[in-house]
Amino acid sequence: MTDINRIPLYRTIWRWHFYAGLFVIPFILMLSVTGAAYLFKPELDRWQERGWRGLPVAERVDADAQVAAALAAFPGATFHYYRVPEAPGDAAIVHFGLPNGTMRDVAVAPRGEVIGSADPDDRISAWLAKIHGSLLIGKPGGIIVELAASWAIVMILTGLYLWWPRRRGAAGVVWPRLGLGGRTALRDLHAVTGFWVSGLALVLLLTALPWTDVWAQGFRAVRAEMGWVQGAQDWKSGGDAGHHAAHDHRAMAKATPAPVAVGDAPRVPLDRIVLRARNENLPAPVIIQPPGAPNHFGPPNGNTWTLTTQTQNRPLVRKVSYDVVTGIEVSRSGFADKHVIDRIVGIGIAWHEGALFGIVSQLIGVLTALMLMILAVSGFLMWRRRKPGDALGAPPLPRDPAKLKGVAAIVLLLAALLPLLAASLILLWIVDRLIIPRLPRAAKWLGMARA
Repeated sequence: MTDINRIPLYRTIWRWHFYAGLFVIPFILMLSVTGAAYLFKPELDRWQERGWRGLPVAERVDADAQVAAALAAFPGATFHYYRVPEAPGDAAIVHFGLPNGTMRDVAVAPRGEVIGSADPDDRISAWLAKIHGSLLIGKPGGIIVELAASWAIVMILTGLYLWWPRRRGAAGVVWPRLGLGGRTALRDLHAVTGFWVSGLALVLLLTALPWTDVWAQGFRAVRAEMGWVQGAQDWKSGGDAGHHAAHDHRAMAKATPAPVAVGDAPRVPLDRIVLRARNENLPAPVIIQPPGAPNHFGPPNGNTWTLTTQTQNRPLVRKVSYDVVTGIEVSRSGFADKHVIDRIVGIGIAWHEGALFGIVSQLIGVLTALMLMILAVSGFLMWRRRKPGDALGAPPLPRDPAKLKGVAAIVLLLAALLPLLAASLILLWIVDRLIIPRLPRAAKWLGMARA
């Protein structure tokens, strides 16, 4: 029987899997931990706001008085939106833009006193989003994460090829033979975990692409060119500042006109819109934007009161606008009104953030993260066990590269779909052709020396 390890295609894919895995292991661990924690963003935000809940409701004031109290506590601030309390004893959250360009969430008790404030960028969920999306270093970090995600796709696809049973039974393929111990148990744990998590991991990686920088810029251009635009894009992408719906609060505060303040006295009071909001039964957190308020994903709000929700479950999002003078509903839009491409992206993002099916999605996300961590750790241990002391331990080069046209075609297809992968492949080709031949010791250590 032919030794599979001697087949050029197998050895080449094994090498791709090895190098891709070695590069992405630290990112898989980081993204798994931060991503699993971010799945519980609603719970984390509620925990941080625990002191703003269960307050006395006697002598309650209306929403307009609450906003006026918040404005009095922060002179010069501009009113961006009012977050409707979820329960009668919860504080209202008034979201402001401060004169220095920062943002502030101001908690106002039902009786009208300001009881606290917080910078939304300092929330635990905001820090998790920044680490997860940009490694806390902005756009360069986002590009690094996108590159790692591209190579993670390569790692998963090549891993599935290596896992393929090839006339073996279910043991070691569908379930690991842990009782055998040693290298076999570790190899089975890695291969079987990779098989079970591969589909979920690919979905997570693909649904993250609309948030990226390089890939999303191209996607947005294609989307516009093909006419796949129906309404404003409601996710950050292609050079936008945030990941996981994080917003560039400083830029938004500086780039938008000051909204209408309560002192400007619109004819329809905010409190009347709050009453209408309760009848809409929108999922929390529900917000009301005043006329002229900044919009996180598009142009500033027009001359209307606009009701919407910040829920991460995008298929449940809808927006209702009311005339500022009469209070009559002037427009209504929902998920079904968006282009099918936007709906697909929205469903994908809701799944990625663990919001699509509530606690079920969150638990599936945690399970996926745990399996990815097992995959990363077991892969690292396998490498350390077989790594020689004087080399990286890469699988040997195939002796007949001429038989690898199929691999080249697959690589070119992936590169066409993932621009950062293509750029890194070009760089690797330059290194392999121009630099490695001049560094024989480095080539031998990396496993790139040719016999």
